[in-house]
Amino acid sequence: MAKKYLGVPILILLLIVSGCTPSLKKETEVIQDSEQDATKTVIIPSVQLDDTYYRTLLPYAESASRGLVVSNLATKYDMKEVETGLLRVSQKEFPVDTYLFQEGQYLEKKTLENWLARSNQRDGGLNPSDEGLTGEAKAKNAPVYITHIVEQNYLKKEGNTVKLAGISVGLALNSIYYYQKEAYGATYEEPLTQAQIEENGKRIAKEVVQRMRQMDGLQDIPIVVGLFKQNSRNAVVPGTYFTYSVAPGGKNVSDWKPIDEEYILFPTTESEEKYRDLDTVFRNFKQDVEKYFSNYTSVIGTGYFKDKQLQKLTITIPIQFYGTAEIIGFTQQIAGLLKDHFNTSMRVEVNVNSLNGTEALLIKKPGEEEPYVHIYSQ
Repeated sequence: MAKKYLGVPILILLLIVSGCTPSLKKETEVIQDSEQDATKTVIIPSVQLDDTYYRTLLPYAESASRGLVVSNLATKYDMKEVETGLLRVSQKEFPVDTYLFQEGQYLEKKTLENWLARSNQRDGGLNPSDEGLTGEAKAKNAPVYITHIVEQNYLKKEGNTVKLAGISVGLALNSIYYYQKEAYGATYEEPLTQAQIEENGKRIAKEVVQRMRQMDGLQDIPIVVGLFKQNSRNAVVPGTYFTYSVAPGGKNVSDWKPIDEEYILFPTTESEEKYRDLDTVFRNFKQDVEKYFSNYTSVIGTGYFKDKQLQKLTITIPIQFYGTAEIIGFTQQIAGLLKDHFNTSMRVEVNVNSLNGTEALLIKKPGEEEPYVHIYSQ
């Protein structure tokens, strides 16, 4: 594989910031470097939205395996979380204030297609051989463990160049193997135990890192590997990363650190059992929405928890309203109910949607009593 060149000439765009508003006055610095007569100019934005976002090099470089996530993961929720969750894992090792982000440039589409295959189908396949097995026997003895690999690159500015300083790799693992006993027949499920998922995930992680160490330029680069447990096909909340490890330069993964994250749907039996107090608050909020406005479909909440503590509650309210005045009145009432039901320590986001798209957005940040409200029709 050709070496990916990241030590490139840089055009650094610096914005002089005054207060909270970027000044129109610009200062730029053009720095050149070259390798084998190759040249490229990139821009490092000086403005960072907040301390949870990496700055990204411009022009934006798409992943070498772009598009595979759509065909390899079963739900749109997992498609998003396998990438955003890996960003959170990466922040533990590559601080946002000192590293720059770039989509993965080393694991190409053909490489991943080979790796994600069964070992008897393609050279280098990471999934077990199913030779001689069919239907239920295949599901029990040789399920597909890994369905997708996502790569992220982290760069640092050193002197007058930006150079690759770290890589994060997310391994998306099945929690359920779906199979058919006969062609075009019914689909059956074979749940994988947590022990199966973890054992095979760690085994595959070592093999992936070993192969990446053989690629030009990656021998001494730190590699973070996270294991992502996918949710079922019918789930309306995503799976999560449950452990990660760091392979220092020149080495493989060894010590694994647990990650305690989960997404919970409200209101459900699971939310009542795990987070009874919040479940009660949500049900009371839902009941009040129903009391004042019956012309809607439902109120659904998704809570993101880290170390058993709520980080964010996202509420979706589909409506069937058609009049602007009706939407305004509904949104005003929701704003009041947010203030009444959810304490100031919570981060709550409400999306009011109709067949026409998003009608209103309400955000209540921790420490703020009044929610931010935006009505899209205004």
